Amino acid sequence: MSNSSQTPANVPRHVAIIMDGNNRWARQRKMRQVAAGHKAGVETIRAILEACDRHGVEILTLFAFSSENWLRPRSEVEALMALFSNYLTRETPDLDRRNVRMRFIGRRDRFSDRIQQKMQRAEMLTAGNSGGVLVIAADYGGQWDIAQATRSIAADVTAGSLALDDIDEQLVGQRIALSDLPPPDLLIRTGGDHRISNFLLWQCAYAEFYFTEKFWPDFKEQDFIDAIADFAGRERRFGKTSEQIGVDSHA
Repeated sequence: MSNSSQTPANVPRHVAIIMDGNNRWARQRKMRQVAAGHKAGVETIRAILEACDRHGVEILTLFAFSSENWLRPRSEVEALMALFSNYLTRETPDLDRRNVRMRFIGRRDRFSDRIQQKMQRAEMLTAGNSGGVLVIAADYGGQWDIAQATRSIAADVTAGSLALDDIDEQLVGQRIALSDLPPPDLLIRTGGDHRISNFLLWQCAYAEFYFTEKFWPDFKEQDFIDAIADFAGRERRFGKTSEQIGVDSHA
C-alpha cells in the first residue's frame, strides 16, 4: 500500500475517470457472468475513493453509464441496473460515514423509479458532508449536457428574461452540469482507448488527459499515484505561453 509521502506536490483537485475495460477483463478470465467485470470494477471504485482521500484529491467524477450504454445487450443493461441499485444501497451509508458528498449528473427519467429514489436519497443524506465529493455520471452524455444547457438558455430568451447579447461562454458554463464545482484537472481513461467518448466535453476543455492500457478492475492505487505524478509534471498553460506562465507564477 502506498502512502501519502509518495504523492506529488501538485495534486489535481478534481479527477474524472472513464472506467473502461470491465467486460474485456472478464472475458480475459473466461468469466461467463454478464456483470462479472462490472462487479470487480465496483471494488476498484472503493479503492480509488480511498486513494483520493489519502492523496488530497477533493472531487472524483466517474463515468458509470453513458447515454449510449442503453444500446448494449438487454441482459447486460439489466445486470448493470441491478449492480447500480445495489451499489447505491450498500455504499451510500458508508460514504456518508466518511463525510463524502454524492452527486449525480445525467438524465434520470430513464431509470426505474426505485433507482431514482435511491439516487435522490443518496444526495439528500450526504448533502451536508464536507470531506470530498463523489460525482457519478449516469445516463450522461456530453452532447446532451450542452444541448440541455442551450435549451435552458433558449427558454429564457423566448420568455424575454435574457437577451441574445447576454449569451457567452460564462453563461453556458453556468447551465452545464457541475457548474458549481471546479472543472476537472485530470481525466483518466483505463482500458487502452484514446478518446473521451462524449464525456464532460465542455468541462474538460483544459483538462490534462492520461490514458492507460490497464483494465479498470486492474487499476490500483499505485496506478492512480502514477497518473497524478504524470499530471504534476505537466505545464498547464490555458492558452498562454510558457514565458507568461513563468511570469504569472512569480507575480
